[in-house]
Amino acid sequence: MTIRIVQLGVTPRLPDEGPRLGTVRRPPRGVRKEDYGRLDYYDSWLPLLSPSVELMAQGRAAEDDKQWNAFARAYRKEMSESAPSQMLDTLAALSHSSNLSMGCYCDNPLRCHRSLLTQLLTERGAALSSE
Repeated sequence: MTIRIVQLGVTPRLPDEGPRLGTVRRPPRGVRKEDYGRLDYYDSWLPLLSPSVELMAQGRAAEDDKQWNAFARAYRKEMSESAPSQMLDTLAALSHSSNLSMGCYCDNPLRCHRSLLTQLLTERGAALSSE
């Protein structure tokens, strides 16, 4: 059982993938709510694990490693707050008995909060897919 990190709306579902969680601040534009799952976006929306609106803007504007690292530190600080931290702990625990996927829309996973989510889950002992 594992957590698979994906690009929402792009990465095709695997047969036993389990529920897909959207760790995004906003739903996909121009997609009807009832089509989110069918179009490989998400089954459940989890904005609690996305960066705040202000922080997302900072991350998108990061042009170099220094700016990206500042974003990463701020995102980790947001995720250390009680509710997001508890959710990460819960998902890490579930990863040992269930399959699930998480993701966002970004094209570049290396400059995206989902790479940081991967690190945070790994630090909590989550079972992560290598795909």
